[in-house]
Amino acid sequence: MRVSRRILMLAAGLALAFAVPFAVTLLLTGSVAAVSRPEAKKPELRVHHVVLPINSDDPTTMRALISTALNLPKYYRERNEPFEIEVVAYNAGVHMLRADTSPVKDLLRVVRGLTPEIRFVVCEATKLGMERAEGHPLVLLDNVDLVPNGPGRIIELQEAGWSYIRS
Repeated sequence: MRVSRRILMLAAGLALAFAVPFAVTLLLTGSVAAVSRPEAKKPELRVHHVVLPINSDDPTTMRALISTALNLPKYYRERNEPFEIEVVAYNAGVHMLRADTSPVKDLLRVVRGLTPEIRFVVCEATKLGMERAEGHPLVLLDNVDLVPNGPGRIIELQEAGWSYIRS
């Protein structure tokens, strides 16, 4: 079967009608633009969340917690990774953050100076119990927040994915 010259010319004309604009578009925009490729996303930096509990009035335990509170930020900063640290004081650990009984208040000033991002909190229930027992209001160190319940706060943070490190 022989194809007529007229049909060949018609087919060539249709091919050119589509091919020429397509080729011009590729030449003007670059061939990469014609192919849809997703852009490579930068990996999101995971924020490290750490809760450090203190429930002891032992100065050695307090110093161990302070050591951890200083070393963790150093570790994450060297890796250029974001972090959050919260120190939760309850029961006898509240003494660590009291202005009148803290055996480590000078060390805490160093921690504050080097790592002001660390949040220190005191169990309000423990604080109120100590105030009733001692008969006077407690004065906490500067920049210490209250939470209604220390162990409850730790549980909330753990349920939110925070890591628990005991000193």
